[in-house]
Amino acid sequence: MTDVLVVGGGPAGLALAAELARRGLSVRVVAPHPPQPFAPTYGAWLDELPAWAQVCTAQVWSDVRVYTGPQPTPLMRPYALLDNARLLAALLERAGDTLRWTRGKVTGAELRGALWHVRGEAGEDWTARLVVDASGHGGLLLPTPFEGGAALQTAYGIVAHFKRPPSAPGAMVWMDYRAAHPNPAAVRAEPTFLYAMHLGGDRYFVQETSLIARPAPSQEVLKARLHARLEALGTPPHGTKSDEWVAFPMNAPAPTPGPVLAFGAAAGLVHPISGFQVAGALNDAPCVAQAVASAFERGQDAAAAGWAALWPPERRAARQVHLLDLGALLELPGDRLGDFFAAFFRLPAAQWHAFLAPHTGVRELARSMLRVFAHAPNAVRVPLVRAALAHPAVSLRALREAACGTAAHLKERSASSHPAPAAARHPGGMTKSDATGREANSGDVDQQEVIEEGMQGAVGNVNADGLAPDVDREEKLEELRENMAEVSGQPQ
Repeated sequence: MTDVLVVGGGPAGLALAAELARRGLSVRVVAPHPPQPFAPTYGAWLDELPAWAQVCTAQVWSDVRVYTGPQPTPLMRPYALLDNARLLAALLERAGDTLRWTRGKVTGAELRGALWHVRGEAGEDWTARLVVDASGHGGLLLPTPFEGGAALQTAYGIVAHFKRPPSAPGAMVWMDYRAAHPNPAAVRAEPTFLYAMHLGGDRYFVQETSLIARPAPSQEVLKARLHARLEALGTPPHGTKSDEWVAFPMNAPAPTPGPVLAFGAAAGLVHPISGFQVAGALNDAPCVAQAVASAFERGQDAAAAGWAALWPPERRAARQVHLLDLGALLELPGDRLGDFFAAFFRLPAAQWHAFLAPHTGVRELARSMLRVFAHAPNAVRVPLVRAALAHPAVSLRALREAACGTAAHLKERSASSHPAPAAARHPGGMTKSDATGREANSGDVDQQEVIEEGMQGAVGNVNADGLAPDVDREEKLEELRENMAEVSGQPQ
């Protein structure tokens, strides 16, 4: 018997297992493979990696750019490629000797009294006080309901040598929506962008990516489009070293807490706009592990404590806003995604950083999206309004939070323009606190394996818009229309 059994040996599951072990708990990881370097390519904003993980990078770029039009937009934020072998070694070292790794495939779990009995494919019966589902996208023991069906990010990439650079030498291209190779109808129907890393010398990682779609482009479509892009650029690859195909859902809701704790992608931690997850899990793991360890020590419900630490109310509310934004992206014509991100990256750096982070609150998210709305062309605004009207309760709360934030900001500015008399200073040293700590987020693929089929199907929800049954829906929609008209400055 162990204190905690973690299903899944990916970076998220292993990160939580390591933090639990560091707090004196006995931990078993069950995965279908022995400890081995993670297969997918993981990228992360360097400032969002915990300090111990920053030494697990294979490469860091200071020249990071996006192309939403002919000219690049510099992001001025270092971006890292993780060295998966070093990351694995660091996680195992952090776990120490109390972590037990077991090869096997979990098929189910049952709570009997105070102990979980976890079944293995080969007839194993492992026991634990707490079970954590870190099995990857969709979940194994705690399946994820995707409203309307899973909306996927898909990508096909290669590491290869090139006689001519396929992207800017020495740079990391986070997003390149320039596309002269497909016909306009293809771009509108299935928009994709290039994600590229210069790995040194004549070696590059280039990936054709569909940010989010339902249904999503297939591997064959993205592979053909990547090679068509490279041919059009006059930079066909030679000496391809490896290729990669990824497909994972972006529209997971905040999970309903239950007796099984989930973590990583299985807990809905994939960011609905960027697809990042791994760095966020590395940062979330200590907090969740501490909550679980403290609950065990006090004789309390460890799963409930872990859920409360991982998904507090403000984070749940923020996920609703992010899913609303995701709905707007699904509504956008493919040839307008570049316009949307052009407006997005015109935000002050601190705002777009926060928007892509996992713990930003509703107020800041709403204010950022209103700024994007103000700077976007009408062809982008219309889908944003349509998405807002589809979920009036979430939209109204976001607008109210944004209005409150604006009022508070104006009040602060007014107070600062009429400062109070300075207090008398006491002799001696002074200290200044600069609390800039912000939770992190990154990583962009799976925990155990790429999900290609078998996604959870659509799950209906009569209260999907968040309105109480006795609320007049038409009245709320009209209120929302009036608010959106005021923001856009256009008549109803």
